[in-house]
Amino acid sequence: MRPRIAIIEDEADLVELLAYNFRKEGFEVAGFTRGKQGLEHVRRNPPDLLLLDVMLPDEDGLEICRRLRSDHRLKALPVIFLTAKSEEVDRIVGLEIGADDYVVKPFSPRELIARVKAVLRRRVRTAEEAPVVEIRGLRLDARTLDVTVRGVPVELTALEFRLLGFLASHPRQVFSRERLLDEVWGNDCSITPRTVDVHIRRLREKIEAQPDSPDYIGTVRGAGYRFLSEAAEEA
Repeated sequence: MRPRIAIIEDEADLVELLAYNFRKEGFEVAGFTRGKQGLEHVRRNPPDLLLLDVMLPDEDGLEICRRLRSDHRLKALPVIFLTAKSEEVDRIVGLEIGADDYVVKPFSPRELIARVKAVLRRRVRTAEEAPVVEIRGLRLDARTLDVTVRGVPVELTALEFRLLGFLASHPRQVFSRERLLDEVWGNDCSITPRTVDVHIRRLREKIEAQPDSPDYIGTVRGAGYRFLSEAAEEA
């Protein structure tokens, strides 16, 4: 079965170019130049991945992503932003609200296709290797991105879920910030190691009863972070 992608991009020529190249690679493609029209299609016919322009004439791409992440049926849909914005803060905002990757214009179709395939592989690998992780009251379902802590639902972005899921799938192993960037953020090398610290802090605020005395995500001074297999195990 061929992977299906949707493209929401206001430049009609770019939509046509991308659709042509992705179809050559075996993808089914649905392209739209208006955000509202594209969002309605995605809701009716969820694709395997969405390419989403940030700057649209009728809808804000960031807002479209927020709507998708608030829809239980679509919260796990992979989203790659296409944008002319190249500042790191813009990338962080896009990733924070749930994007899986962030590609800055101009880009080559070959580069974008490689990024799309990488995101799809990462999603499939996560779901196959550890579809559900349950450790000491924490439960993560990679198929739906649902998270509960002692039975209480917790809302995480797709990026926060990947970070927590990676750590929880490798309990007690210590990972440097650089290794976490490779595993969780993938090939977006513009994101700095400091970003990892920010996300760890936010994760702790969401899942830990006492963020300053974590039960789940421990800091190994001078080395990085690890998922604690037992409470009060932080180094």
